[in-house]
Amino acid sequence: MTNFVTHLECANCGDQYDPALVHGLCVKCRRPLWVRYDLERMRGSFSKAALHGRPPTLWRYLELLPVQDPAKIVSLTETVTPVVPVPRLGAALGARRLYVKDESRLPTGSFKARGMAMAVTKANEFGLRSLAVPTAGNAGGAMAAYAARAGLAAYVFMPQDTPAINVKECWLAGAKTFRVNGLINDCGRLVAEGKAAKQWFDLSTLKEPYRLEGKKTMGLELAEQFDWELPDVILYPTGGGTGLIGMWKAFAELGRLGWLKSDRRPRLISCQSEGCAPIARAYDQGLRFAPLFENAATMASGLRVPAAVGDFMILDAVRASGGCAVAVPESGIAPWMRKSISLEGLAICPETAVCFSALEMLLARGDIQPDERVVVFNTGAAQKYPETVHEEVPLLDLSQPIDWANI
Repeated sequence: MTNFVTHLECANCGDQYDPALVHGLCVKCRRPLWVRYDLERMRGSFSKAALHGRPPTLWRYLELLPVQDPAKIVSLTETVTPVVPVPRLGAALGARRLYVKDESRLPTGSFKARGMAMAVTKANEFGLRSLAVPTAGNAGGAMAAYAARAGLAAYVFMPQDTPAINVKECWLAGAKTFRVNGLINDCGRLVAEGKAAKQWFDLSTLKEPYRLEGKKTMGLELAEQFDWELPDVILYPTGGGTGLIGMWKAFAELGRLGWLKSDRRPRLISCQSEGCAPIARAYDQGLRFAPLFENAATMASGLRVPAAVGDFMILDAVRASGGCAVAVPESGIAPWMRKSISLEGLAICPETAVCFSALEMLLARGDIQPDERVVVFNTGAAQKYPETVHEEVPLLDLSQPIDWANI
């Protein structure tokens, strides 16, 4: 396999780095790094036809990924996730061409498998032996699983109110798992502080270049699934924002390769809860960098990111696409989970429920039209969030006659 990576490049100041060496943030400005490819050379040797017959996993796009040695790939078989039409949910919303790309089918039950598969693969290539991550939930479980697959030591730091299933899956995978009486940014501070003493590599969101490349495959898959004609609108639940940024990068690279049928790109909608909405607030205020969101609190744990190191990358992508960043009421999350799952049977997570609430608002405002082709990303499985469900299920007492009239 030919590797087309040319260099790493700071997304803020443009400084370049050698991809053969281990890097975190830009040394100069402490901002994230892009992986850059020789797309002109790739265009002459890698075509869409090359995908035919390849296994339906994210690794089918290997030329567009930063893997140097395929023998070092760390994989749990990251399947191409389905794009599912949701006509009943669409009818309820007034969106006639609505689809869900269901990331809950991936290993560990969320889209975090994509980023961690790539980041742990690169750690394996570089010969790193110990990894650490701060997490609001699903990233920790994914990192722990892939570290276990590679035989690497894993340390996970998570807020104390992280969903219990996320805590248990990290522990089960053998990670040294710690709950912290703070938010994810506090967990990130602990990971940074412990580097000198523990000699681990920091896999925090966008603090290394490769989780982004794994998340980029969502955009590559979506383009292929829509026969290289992208949808009109993408709604994406945004915490750290790596997936949204990665998809925008994927669309740019596919455009440079000449694979897309038109120059039109989807409008990206960054969706947050009013309980933690730094990106939406910065968008509304015309800012490029988002101030810390104080007292962040939302049941959608993946969105509880009060400060994102890639804030400017999210906002740049949203604005360049002609999209927007919105926040919706926290009170709508649980009802939208129930409504979307009961109408379509898909295991929609609370973060994705935020997207459906946002879609309802944007349709009502006229920002999205009923006939546009709209894709909502379901970033995780509902089963991983039992704390968000407060069901009222009656108990049938078998010692008494059943009152079938009230069943």
